Amino acid sequence: QVQMVASGGGLVQAGGSLRLSCVATGSIFSINTMGWYRQAPGKQRELVAHITNGGSTNYADSVKGRFTISRDNAKNTVYLQMNSLKLEDTAVYYCNAVDGFGAYFGRGTQVTVSS
Repeated sequence: QVQMVASGGGLVQAGGSLRLSCVATGSIFSINTMGWYRQAPGKQRELVAHITNGGSTNYADSVKGRFTISRDNAKNTVYLQMNSLKLEDTAVYYCNAVDGFGAYFGRGTQVTVSS
């Protein structure tokens, strides 16, 4: 089992920045991909970005050029740097890890962008 604990959410004005962090603990040795999802009120959870062990990244079109995902394998931590935040980025953000046995999600951290 893998446990994920996210932090760094909060309230920010449009155009501002936030950095999310998420630490993985437990059976972490077989984790391949780590990433971030988000779920806005009334909407389905969607992929924001993910990063593989080798550093390959993938982003949702809506965040390309504004968000950057990174990973520190020594600390079992994945980050999401969010710049130029928009009102529509308001959501609960969930970190995610995938290994050979399944996918794991943390509890989520709220990001609220105000005008």
